[in-house]
Amino acid sequence: MGVIRNIGKYMNMLWVVFSLPDKWRIFRIRLFEEIELIGVKSIPIVALMSAFMGGVIAMQTASNMSNPLLPTYTVGYITQSSTILEFSPTIISLILAGKIGSNVASEIGTMRVTEQIDALEIMGVNSLSFLVLPKTIAAILFFPVLVVFSIGLSLIGGWLSVVISGLLSSEDYILGIRSFFLVSNVVYALTKTIVFGFLIVTVSSFYGYYTKGGALDVGRSSTQAVVSSSIAILIANFLLTQMILL
Repeated sequence: MGVIRNIGKYMNMLWVVFSLPDKWRIFRIRLFEEIELIGVKSIPIVALMSAFMGGVIAMQTASNMSNPLLPTYTVGYITQSSTILEFSPTIISLILAGKIGSNVASEIGTMRVTEQIDALEIMGVNSLSFLVLPKTIAAILFFPVLVVFSIGLSLIGGWLSVVISGLLSSEDYILGIRSFFLVSNVVYALTKTIVFGFLIVTVSSFYGYYTKGGALDVGRSSTQAVVSSSIAILIANFLLTQMILL
C-alpha cells in the first residue's frame, strides 16, 4: 500500500510541476544554472567512466576472439553495438543517478526541513514548479548530449586499448565500428536517455520534497532517491527495449 500511495503522490507532484512558470525570466536563469549543475559538471565523471568502459569492452572482446571463422572487425562492431545500445545510455544513467539523484534529493530535502519551501509557498510561489521544473528540463535537454559524448569517448577508449595492446589493428577496429551501423540504434539510445534523465530528477525531487524531520532524514531521503531512481531506470530500460527493439 505504501508503494501505491507514493506512486499516487508522485503523479500528483508531476501534475503540479509541469504548470506554467510564474516568471519566465527567473525560469530561464534557473534553467541555465541547472544545466551547468546537472549537465556540465557531470562531464568529467562521464568522460572517465566512458573511456575506461569502452577500453574494457574492446579488450575483453578481442581477447576472447578465438574462433578463426569470425572476422577481426567483429571486435569493433561488438564494441559499437554494446556501447550504443546499452552501456552508454544505461550504465552512465545509473552512475548519474547516484551523483545527480543524491544532490537533487539533499538540496530539496534541506530546503524542506529548513522551511525554505514553506517560505516560497507563503509568498505565493509554486514551489514544485520553481524547484523541480528547471531541473527536469535541464536533464531532458542535456542527458542526450552526455550520452553522445559518452558513446564517442567509449569508442575512442576501445580503439586506444586494442591498438596499444596490439590485439587489433586500427583499420580493423574502425571497419568494425562502421560495419552494420544503424541510426535507429542511436535514436533508441537517446530515447532511453531522455526517459532516464526525467526519472532521475523527478524521483529524486519527490523524495527530497516530501522529506520530514531533520538532517538525518535528509540523508535517508537521498539514499532512497538513489535506490528508487536506479530501480526505475532498470524497469524503464526493460519496458523501452520491449517497445522499441522487439
